[in-house]
Amino acid sequence: MTARAADRARYDRATAHLDAPVAIVDLEAFDANADDLVRRAAGKPVRVASKSVRCRALLERVLARDGFAGVMSFTLAESLWLARSGFEDVLLAYPSADRAGFAELAADPKLAAAVTVMIDDPAQLDLVDASREGGREVVRVCLELDTSLKLLGGRIRVGARRSPLHSPAQVTEMARTVARRPGFRLVGIMAYEGHVAGVGDAVAGRPLRSRAIRLMQAAARRELAERRGAVVRAVRAVAPELEFVNGGGTGSVQHTAAEDAVTEIAAGSGLYVPRLFDNYTSFRGRPAALFAQPVVRRPGVGVVTVLGGGYPASGAAGADRLPVPYLPEGLRYDPQEGPGEVQTPLLGSPADDLLIGDKVWFRHAKAGELCERFDTLHLVEGDRVTATVPTYRGEGLTFL
Repeated sequence: MTARAADRARYDRATAHLDAPVAIVDLEAFDANADDLVRRAAGKPVRVASKSVRCRALLERVLARDGFAGVMSFTLAESLWLARSGFEDVLLAYPSADRAGFAELAADPKLAAAVTVMIDDPAQLDLVDASREGGREVVRVCLELDTSLKLLGGRIRVGARRSPLHSPAQVTEMARTVARRPGFRLVGIMAYEGHVAGVGDAVAGRPLRSRAIRLMQAAARRELAERRGAVVRAVRAVAPELEFVNGGGTGSVQHTAAEDAVTEIAAGSGLYVPRLFDNYTSFRGRPAALFAQPVVRRPGVGVVTVLGGGYPASGAAGADRLPVPYLPEGLRYDPQEGPGEVQTPLLGSPADDLLIGDKVWFRHAKAGELCERFDTLHLVEGDRVTATVPTYRGEGLTFL
């Protein structure tokens, strides 16, 4: 029996009492992935990206482990909810226009001490001030550095379009703006190198493309390390009380941790290891989060139909944004239909061994987005479900 076949047998036994659709997290794999992130971070704390987990119980589980500290959140409403729930260090990774949230933040000493907001434009400070409604708490601020690699005088750009703050001079001027502004305190710098951390460099069947990605990423890491170091030195001259410099992502943990200027690493997807993180030469994780759909039809030889499963992930539309049939091995989509909203035909010889009601296990393309489809995650240890915990959705919360 292969390792994957053994996993399928375990998952089927563990969930035999549960009707599909059902989502699980294999805790042995989850914990092993957490250990690997800590190993790669080489002594620097890992801040957990909540958008890649979206389950309060699992955030608490990983933060109880040595090597992890703090949460990186994705909306202000989520940040405030986590802080009210007892999370004491929450970095909001994206700018917000949530006026009600800013009013709440500025009026509550506990929230203001726990939550750090992201800015990259003076207009964002204006919005916070206009939202205060009398609240006088000092708002903790982090600046985001644009990590994109610019070539040929900026005519070629590699990387996500995020912050407008690219050069040391631009970031330092923004730091001075915060320092001059009553009601705010600059405490951190963040830089997410998504073109390194979020792009696999070993694309199956594409050796030339894979080599090009590795060359690009090596150049991007060198350029960013030099520029990030210069930014941090310049900003510390303005704000010597700077508490943290956050960088990285699951795919670049060990590279970013090697930079002296970086004090902490961000990662989250590496806990669940969705399918987009299969194609890296620098690490190998274990799939920990899966979902199962039930077989509801057997249309013919080599074909079964499962209920639903059309759960595309965010990003540029493409086949890599789709879930993949994972267990049993050897199933594939019908190219004329793909995964459907209500039903999904699957082709391949393993279909002939599946009966009505059997489970087919899938892996989602991006980590936490799976939790937007399920109210609960069943936590599997060995061949038993040992706990069932709510996702954000299961707690009645959909932040985006």
